[in-house]
Amino acid sequence: MSRSVLIVTDMQNGFVSSKSAQVVPRVIGLVRRWEQAGAPTVFTRFINHPGSPFERLINWTRMQSSPETDLVAELVEAAERAVAVIDKPIYSLFTPDGSTLIEKHGWTDLVLCGIATESCVLKTACDAFERGLTPWIVTDACYSHAGQEPHDAGLLVARRFVGRSQLVDSDELFRRDS
Repeated sequence: MSRSVLIVTDMQNGFVSSKSAQVVPRVIGLVRRWEQAGAPTVFTRFINHPGSPFERLINWTRMQSSPETDLVAELVEAAERAVAVIDKPIYSLFTPDGSTLIEKHGWTDLVLCGIATESCVLKTACDAFERGLTPWIVTDACYSHAGQEPHDAGLLVARRFVGRSQLVDSDELFRRDS
């Protein structure tokens, strides 16, 4: 785990719905186990600015202000202990700040959890892959605010884009590192 970082993706009030609420305790459990192992954590928050491509091209105006953009209450303390919380106006962690952070710390393995499997988690995994980093998607600690079908679609694409072996559940993740 010395070159690994847990990326807790967009665990924000506006993305937690009746369809995705089930993932919150799973992410909390993963974060606790990760912290107990003494490994670093980074949180991301998606912010949809007025005039963004999300607003202009797909008419999506959510996630522009609090309380939607706030991290879920159960993860606020963990975020305060994290190496960083990266605000991002795009799907991926790889903003200039996110890229600099990864490079500065020399992390080679990005362990991804959070919301949403088919967008922000997947895009970060693909971007990591294309940068020569190793993405790991924790399948039982990510989900879609749109439900099971988009989550499954995200995992299908991830298997093809970053490799079947890069999809692990929480228990397998910790078995690999022991």
